[in-house]
Amino acid sequence: MDIAYDERGLVPVVVQDWRTGEVLTLAYANAEAVARTRETGELHLWSRSRAELWHKGATSGNTQRVRAMRMDCDGDALLALVEPAGPACHTGERTCFYNGDLLLAPHEALPALERTLAARAAERPTGSYTVELLDDPPRIGAKVREEAEEVARAAREEPDERVDEEAADVLYHLTVLLHARGRGLGDAEEVLNGRRR
Repeated sequence: MDIAYDERGLVPVVVQDWRTGEVLTLAYANAEAVARTRETGELHLWSRSRAELWHKGATSGNTQRVRAMRMDCDGDALLALVEPAGPACHTGERTCFYNGDLLLAPHEALPALERTLAARAAERPTGSYTVELLDDPPRIGAKVREEAEEVARAAREEPDERVDEEAADVLYHLTVLLHARGRGLGDAEEVLNGRRR
């Protein structure tokens, strides 16, 4: 299917984080921007305000490596799945969608947790449970085992709400363990994707 550009020669591009699934921005591309994106592997767009080709991050260094480009069912919108090298927004925010209703959706919980863990590791606030765990790697493994046993027990003996709570504890401690090893949830998710092939 060919891209169906509008009367201005543009197509909207939803830019989404490859690892977290979070929407980073909405922009536009023309045929030249799409061609440059395909040639370079980095996101190129069309700046409507400047009326020029725009290599995302060329000035700031916050480029976006394109892992996949998808087209909607009508061919009149694109989805760019990217690995961002930094904030997506020109304001320095991680995403352009930082205004309005900021309640975290369920799919945002784990990416937000990973960002919180990174901040705790960098800032090392006194009294932080996360910092205590990061400073004691054997304890992290023990906590993952303990929480896994608790979720299994809850699944056998307790109401659904307790299963949810214990599952959340497993996810938290597993994410800390991965972070302590320099890994992330996305690395485990890549393994799961590989198993589906």
